[in-house]
Amino acid sequence: MTSKQRAVLRGMAASLEPIIYIGKDGIVPGTIKQVSDDLEAHELIKGSVQPNCPLTAKEALQALCEECFAEPIQYIGRRFVLYRPSEKNPRIVLD
Repeated sequence: MTSKQRAVLRGMAASLEPIIYIGKDGIVPGTIKQVSDDLEAHELIKGSVQPNCPLTAKEALQALCEECFAEPIQYIGRRFVLYRPSEKNPRIVLD
C-alpha cells in the first residue's frame, strides 16, 4: 500500500466513530472474530483502546492486523484504524 492510498483512507476514517473497543482483557478470540466480520462488512474500521487495557493502540493495531490479515492505516492516542478489502463486495477502490 502506498502512502497516497493510506492518506486517502485516513481521510475517509476521520469521520468514522469507533466500532471496536479493546478492554481490560485485551484481544480475545471474540474480538478477532468481530473485527474480521466488521472488516468484511465495512472494509475500513476504527477502534479504540480503553484506559484499563494492557495494550497501547499501536500494539492492538499490530496484533489485529496480523490476526485478520488487514492493513494498519494509523493510530493516534487511544484510537486506531485498519483496512481490509471485502472479498465478496469491495466498495472502496484505491488507485
